[in-house]
Amino acid sequence: MPKTRKPEPMKDTFTSSLSQATDRMLPSDGSFTRPRRFSDLAESDLAEEVTDADIVIEDLAEPFPSPATTRGRALPQVQTDLWPLLHQQEPGKDQHILPGSQAEEDFRETDVSRAFDLLRTRLRQTVKQHGWTNIGVVSPTGGCGNTFTAANLAASLARIPSSRIVLMDMNMRAPGLAAALDMDASAAADLCDFLAGDVAISDYLLRASDSLAVGLNAQVQPDAAEILQDPATLDSIAHMQSALKPDMVIYDLPPLLCHDDASAFLPQLDGVLLVSDGTQTMAKHLKECERILEGQTALLGVILNRARASSIERF
Repeated sequence: MPKTRKPEPMKDTFTSSLSQATDRMLPSDGSFTRPRRFSDLAESDLAEEVTDADIVIEDLAEPFPSPATTRGRALPQVQTDLWPLLHQQEPGKDQHILPGSQAEEDFRETDVSRAFDLLRTRLRQTVKQHGWTNIGVVSPTGGCGNTFTAANLAASLARIPSSRIVLMDMNMRAPGLAAALDMDASAAADLCDFLAGDVAISDYLLRASDSLAVGLNAQVQPDAAEILQDPATLDSIAHMQSALKPDMVIYDLPPLLCHDDASAFLPQLDGVLLVSDGTQTMAKHLKECERILEGQTALLGVILNRARASSIERF
């Protein structure tokens, strides 16, 4: 995969290189899914505004072992395709990310939108090369544009015909995906109940379009790190992947340096995109993030938000 030109060095910014199971997701007397936990029992008895964006995606130095089996945990085999069973909810007009608003049409003509399309294409090439699925979007600190980046990237990926993209709001301390997409999180089940296996996939995930499903969150969880490390969470995510067969799952994660939430979830990811803010992120922040990511998952690249106009070459 060809490399893009690195931006000119600038102070306080940084650019980096990059067991078989039966179908337990369907109730015996219906066509919709049921909670994974109850199935097991039955069987055993932001949007932040940005002025510009500079995206750098580079080849990985060495392939990482693929955690397509969620790092050694074999994906359960679900025979029924559950994607058509997801409830649909159209995004509102007060957003510029998904189709359905004039703001989205205007945004598609901007340099920022084209930058996300470039990122989309190179990311797809990388994940296809390595057979990856789970991609996290993280930032060193809050306010860097994490949710904005994750939502726009997922929307760009979902514009590819016949694709299946899942976008998950895993920032339990400051959930913002519902607001960014102008969608109603209360129309679906609670994220924590889904991760615990207490509600069905089809009762939690919402289809925002034919090719994009979103997992929203409306509740702040102070014990987010413990939830993300719960084995039930890993099982629920594995069941989701097996049932929906997505091309890619994008996880909007909390800041890496503020709490241990994102660090706890890193072993479940195939790779990470690191979001840097040109107005606040310092080189020492990104170096510390690289140290945390080393040996846990692949750093796919750095996305620079709010870049100085002088640092971006126009083509």
